[in-house]
Amino acid sequence: MKKPAISLFYIFILLLLIQQGNCSALLAKEKESFQKYSLMVTVNDGSKLATDIYRNPDDKNPKPVILVRTPYNKNGLGKVFAKMVTKSGYILVAQDMRGRFASDGSDSIVFFNGGWSQKRDGHETINWITSQPWSNGNVVTWGGSALGISQNMLAVDAPESLKAQYVQVAFSNMYSQSAYQGGVWRKSLIERWLKGSKFDPGTLTALLKHPSYSSFWDDVNPEKYDHRTHAPAIFYGGWYDIFNQGTINSFVSIQSQGQGNAKGNCRLVMGPYAHGFFTELKYPSNSTDVPKAGDYLRFFNHWAQGKSNGVEQDKAVHYYVMGDPEDADAPGNYWRSVDVWPPETEKKKLYFYEDLTASFDENQNESASLHYDYNPKDPVPTVGGQNLMIAKGPMDQRKVESRKDVLVFTTDVLESPVEVTGRIRAVLSVSSDSPDTDFTVKICDVYPDGRSMLVTDGIQKARFRKSFEKEEFMESGKVYQIPVDLWSTSLIFNKGHRIRISISSSNFPRFEPNPNTGNPFIINDPDTRVAHNTIHLSSRSPSYITLPVYHEGESN
Repeated sequence: MKKPAISLFYIFILLLLIQQGNCSALLAKEKESFQKYSLMVTVNDGSKLATDIYRNPDDKNPKPVILVRTPYNKNGLGKVFAKMVTKSGYILVAQDMRGRFASDGSDSIVFFNGGWSQKRDGHETINWITSQPWSNGNVVTWGGSALGISQNMLAVDAPESLKAQYVQVAFSNMYSQSAYQGGVWRKSLIERWLKGSKFDPGTLTALLKHPSYSSFWDDVNPEKYDHRTHAPAIFYGGWYDIFNQGTINSFVSIQSQGQGNAKGNCRLVMGPYAHGFFTELKYPSNSTDVPKAGDYLRFFNHWAQGKSNGVEQDKAVHYYVMGDPEDADAPGNYWRSVDVWPPETEKKKLYFYEDLTASFDENQNESASLHYDYNPKDPVPTVGGQNLMIAKGPMDQRKVESRKDVLVFTTDVLESPVEVTGRIRAVLSVSSDSPDTDFTVKICDVYPDGRSMLVTDGIQKARFRKSFEKEEFMESGKVYQIPVDLWSTSLIFNKGHRIRISISSSNFPRFEPNPNTGNPFIINDPDTRVAHNTIHLSSRSPSYITLPVYHEGESN
């Protein structure tokens, strides 16, 4: 039973509650409205899961249940959360996941034990709840980060008694969003989280053995099985969050493919948030004014208690359109509600030029390219972004843009605002003298004072450019097209600002540096070589980024 320090996680949970306007009831000094009961729930393989039940002692009739499954100690969460839910007509059940704190067993491999495969701790806990005399047979689930992931895992093939979910900042595919983004090991996220939370080392060992997508990852890829999900959910995420795209993918997939009440009844809320606090930009106070469609108790009251409270009439998608938060006259910095994600946009290609400019005009040069040398022993340092235990969020990139191994392309000063809302993807025409290397792409909002503030970024391992399931190495000097996924955002680049795209081959410690050898993957590989990489910029081999440009009035 592992007992990590958990204060950082519960600071994050408190931040989520503050963002949703639910903090006052938690912090009010008044008599507790619940009693706590602790017991062990035995699952099919004989393991015992430590479980706390929080009930209002005055309740005589069975109640709906909010289930929270956590690897971070049920005790800490229950004390924060129990007052609110019991006063709202629910029973709270908080459970330590397998192998964590007071629960039996091993937590290796993390998240594999709570889904739809061999060990179904989440499903069995729901069935146990519905068999209890204090339960009315309706269960909903709540939680963020690892608690949100545990919900995505149990949603697939869940018992019919699961009525709704509130999933905050969670992946929908562990391989592509947590472990190997773009096929590249998310070094600081995975290694620091597993070590800091004192998970069984077997988890790290297992994940490192599978650098390409295989059947191993199917058991932690709920997105693949969303058509077997029947419970509607609110998916709550952040533009700078570590699982930005996972939150969006869960909503889009289940909203369109889910069974029963899940199909057409999910909600998406995306705000200017990271997985914790960031400091270099501060968005206005309205950024925490989450629309009522994001109120989880209102959502639960509808689906678990049958209340007619307008939930079914809510727009499905609510997202914060970011702008320059330091200019009171700048467009943006407000919430928008639409019926679908993504909203209708114009897909515009921003081309890169040899003179380090970027333009929506198609490159007409017949022969143009730029070169840089990437040395794995001197990788580009991480400066902000979608991180967990290192500095995160929108940060000024100038300190790394001046490096010789970073190519920086910038538009002219914008004569009018440009809103980018949706998924951003780049296509790089590249060549290298190495059989394998990585390519990174960042998009930044350049302020009039010169600050180059990171919006979002992505990375792609060359050997996985066609498929994450099969490697294909490069031939020296041959030109290849490399797709780079930068995930999603909603931001208005203001008049007087510029749009900047930076290209390189490393972002450390956010990602494991590629040794450029083509050898089988290991972390901290001592065998490295310098890659001489070329970005091609001609009409025959262009490099560009596709921006989803939103035009006001053209979408619902």
